[in-house]
Amino acid sequence: MGDKLKKTVALVGLMGAGKTAVGTALARKLGVPFRDSDQEIVKAANMSIAEIFERDGEAFFRRKESQVLARLLTEGPCVLSTGGGAFLSEANRRIISEHGASVWLNADLDLLWNRVKHKNTRPLLRTPDPYATLHDLYHKRLPFYAMADVAVRTYPEFTIEDTADAVVKALGARPDVLEAA
Repeated sequence: MGDKLKKTVALVGLMGAGKTAVGTALARKLGVPFRDSDQEIVKAANMSIAEIFERDGEAFFRRKESQVLARLLTEGPCVLSTGGGAFLSEANRRIISEHGASVWLNADLDLLWNRVKHKNTRPLLRTPDPYATLHDLYHKRLPFYAMADVAVRTYPEFTIEDTADAVVKALGARPDVLEAA
């Protein structure tokens, strides 16, 4: 492809939007490392996100998440998958825009639900009515995700590669982020 990434692309969006899968494909296309803030937190804490939530609470997790994001964003251009709640924090949005560019993977509620309903790895969905919980999170978080530098719509018929290509195309309008070969 030959495009050159000049700053980190931080993928934002709700759980199930495809941040990890699309991020991995995007990093491969651009020839840069892929980082996942959730995985970095898990590695540092030596426990799962669900365990951190349970033991230390969401506020503690969010503090750790901000520290990890700040570190990852200053380690040179990469594709960074952020946790679904990371972009809600004004401080996180600021550090992402200072050191990178945010890309919102905008998937509709039905698509997100189809992707997460069979997984029990989502601590925020461990509720009596996970669909209602996802519905509420979706509507609460939409205004925050809408602040992203770039929005890329994802569709059920899109493959991971299709979505990664759509992100590359959208970044084409941002020469400060992606230099075309």
